[in-house]
Amino acid sequence: MSFSMNQYWESADCLRSRLSGFQPEALMILGSGLGFLADELEHPVSVPYGDIPHFKPSTAPGHKGQLVFGRLEGKDVAVMQGRMHFYEGYSLQEVTYAVRVLRLLGAEKLIVTNAAGCVNREWSAGSLMLITDHIKLCLESPLRGENLPAFGPRFPDASTIYTPEYQVLARNAAQSLDIPLKEGIYMFFPGPQYETPAEIRAARILGADAVGMSTVPEAIAARHCGMKVLGLSLLTNMAAGILSQPLSEEDVLDAAAKASRQFSLLVRNCLAQM
Repeated sequence: MSFSMNQYWESADCLRSRLSGFQPEALMILGSGLGFLADELEHPVSVPYGDIPHFKPSTAPGHKGQLVFGRLEGKDVAVMQGRMHFYEGYSLQEVTYAVRVLRLLGAEKLIVTNAAGCVNREWSAGSLMLITDHIKLCLESPLRGENLPAFGPRFPDASTIYTPEYQVLARNAAQSLDIPLKEGIYMFFPGPQYETPAEIRAARILGADAVGMSTVPEAIAARHCGMKVLGLSLLTNMAAGILSQPLSEEDVLDAAAKASRQFSLLVRNCLAQM
């Protein structure tokens, strides 16, 4: 499904009417089990996705399904407390719809996070990873269909989807906080089934360090419309075939809860310096 500029503006105007002049400078998209950061905003204003024209509900476990606006680390921010996924039956245009709407509201920066499976055998579950690049072999693209020049060009450059200066910022923040931070490549799989051991071996051969079912579409859409992007993964589990145990969504949420303090400190420190 494709959207017109009128639809994007309808959603933006609806939110603007609820915000009394508030203009977010940054958008934060929080992955499974990581939505607690929205609870740390000052003077929060929550808007359920169902109240916004053309928004879709978020059905993934651990996703509340609302936008929360407020102030964090001295910055006016919008937080997606839950995201939409391709596996929920949505097109990638629907998955990334909120990114473009928030861009119309003034957001120039994106912090996008996820819970991911760890592919790198030298790492362990519970680690935080800075996304330096991604691999997407899924043929669908959030930019497929009619291009809307108000957002960006027909053929956008993809050499720096994840903003280099934000990567430097994240490294420095992790060092100052004494938080171990891995760096690597995130590979997008559409899901909802977890990857097979053979797919994980293929991902490793291709150079991936982590796998997951989100983040890449939003990052592509954000860069297309001129936003700077910081991507962070919480490696909640070792990917299929590395350990002799099945994967479950409960394990993902448990791992996110255990890493919540370090994750919050890192994200807040990065945001403060943007």
